[in-house]
Amino acid sequence: MSEGLQKRLETEIEKFQSCQKDLQKYITSRQKLEAQLSENTLVKTELDLIKDDGTVFKMIGPVLVKQELEEAKQNVQKRIDYINGEIKRHEGLIKDVEKKQEAHKESLSKLQHQYQQAQVKAATKA
Repeated sequence: MSEGLQKRLETEIEKFQSCQKDLQKYITSRQKLEAQLSENTLVKTELDLIKDDGTVFKMIGPVLVKQELEEAKQNVQKRIDYINGEIKRHEGLIKDVEKKQEAHKESLSKLQHQYQQAQVKAATKA
């Protein structure tokens, strides 16, 4: 009985560690997205300061290409909207993984308790 319990315990530990890795991956991705959002918000602020007859250039490879101000504003707003959507998606993923992690933690706790009881019973029989 003790070996089967030990295997279940090891399997549960592996699942818990996998959840921890996934959680860290999603948190890192969300942090990158938040940095991108900050950069794009700053660009939008700068574009809003430009007068309607101002000139905007877009870098394509090593070349600067003239771009319409309104088009540039729309592109930046689309990026901001997309990044906000991705941040919300990652927050949902993080919540899901945290729930799974909590379930694994509870299961681990129960299995550890059962394993310790089995060891105590085995020690008292010996």
